[in-house]
Amino acid sequence: MANDFKRFTKPNVTTSTGTSADALYTVPSSGTAMESIIIGIYLSNTTGTGITGSVFLDAYGGASGDIYVVKDATVPAGSSLEVISGGKLVVQGDGTNNDVVRISSSTASSLDVTVSVLEDV
Repeated sequence: MANDFKRFTKPNVTTSTGTSADALYTVPSSGTAMESIIIGIYLSNTTGTGITGSVFLDAYGGASGDIYVVKDATVPAGSSLEVISGGKLVVQGDGTNNDVVRISSSTASSLDVTVSVLEDV
């Protein structure tokens, strides 16, 4: 089992929310159970006005496990927000069904997002 550090990005996030929000990261399907650790998520406002951003965990076990990691967090104009500061978020899958980290913005095409992940732990 190899541990791999990876980075994923999502530019121009949409305004869709919850399970319809933009997929930022999906735990890979490997045929066996797998866990990944989210090390950091950065929300970057690319506009000249304040916006809000949300990070949603679409849990593979069904709606009862779905949660917001952060909901409607303010991101000032031309600025960024570190969502997971010093903490970690474990995401997982059973080999077929997998957690998905989703992102949404209050204003379309105004938010870019980066996530850093340690996979296959």
